[in-house]
Amino acid sequence: MTSVDARLCALRPEWPPAGYRCRSATTADVDALHHLVAAYERALHGRPTTGADQLAAELPLSGPRPESDTLLVHDDGGRLVGYCWVKGRRARVLVDPGHQRLGLGSGLLDWAETRARQAGSDRLALTVSDADHAAIALLRAGGYSRLVTEWLLEMALPHEPEVPDPPAGISVRPFRHGDEQAAYQLTENAFDEWQPRRKTYAEWAPLSVERATFLPAASPVAFAGDQMVGAVLSLDVPGHGEGYVERVAVRRDQRDRGIARTLLREAFRAFHRRGRAACTLWTHSGTGALSLYERLGMTVRRSSTVYCRALVTD
Repeated sequence: MTSVDARLCALRPEWPPAGYRCRSATTADVDALHHLVAAYERALHGRPTTGADQLAAELPLSGPRPESDTLLVHDDGGRLVGYCWVKGRRARVLVDPGHQRLGLGSGLLDWAETRARQAGSDRLALTVSDADHAAIALLRAGGYSRLVTEWLLEMALPHEPEVPDPPAGISVRPFRHGDEQAAYQLTENAFDEWQPRRKTYAEWAPLSVERATFLPAASPVAFAGDQMVGAVLSLDVPGHGEGYVERVAVRRDQRDRGIARTLLREAFRAFHRRGRAACTLWTHSGTGALSLYERLGMTVRRSSTVYCRALVTD
């Protein structure tokens, strides 16, 4: 029994159920995790959408004690069938659809809550696909309530999109080496309105500009003089046939001028020229940006909900 087994079994002596074992994650598990997530997304949505590099960036595998923040569940055959990670107030719990309703999800959720309390968090939030009815039922039974809705939007690219001229006084060019710090400051400033805390550059970069799939050619940035005032950061995930916009940000004093529209159209055009059939991005109800994307011609492909609950300390 590993240390993570011992911590959870002290909380729930019957866990894990017979026929399963658990341990913490390492970087060597990324491929198996990707296979599990792809199978989960295929079962729920008809196709996988999460890249291996995204999983690697999300997992809390750095720092002095990565074993404290991840938990994997394997069946007797050694196949990965569930996992959980915790980062501050956020967690991710996923169980293979063929292994649900056996207590794996509730055990992982208990572990996540306990780990978050140990780390000093006063609440925990999880994002769940609106098609995952089993996970929604589990969270509701555990006292979680809806926080925000997230939408995956898509833009079909059968023809090369027209790109409007930038507003007066604004210049636009593709992202290039040396833009990283300015893009970090711009996007974190923009997301201060909705995110609970700012990421450090070391946290932000692996999720964006340091990812293997980051595509500078489809990541236009806007300048007013020598100041970056807008950015679209895009990824080109192999095997998907689609482009993906990871971040859209415009400096507050430059909003409502059409900068975001110009940058997004530039990104769409770049993906069309690379032969991509569509481009997708996520937004959530806290940003108020859904109507902007719909005016551009984007449509909702599917949705998720962020559920949250306060953690009562013992």
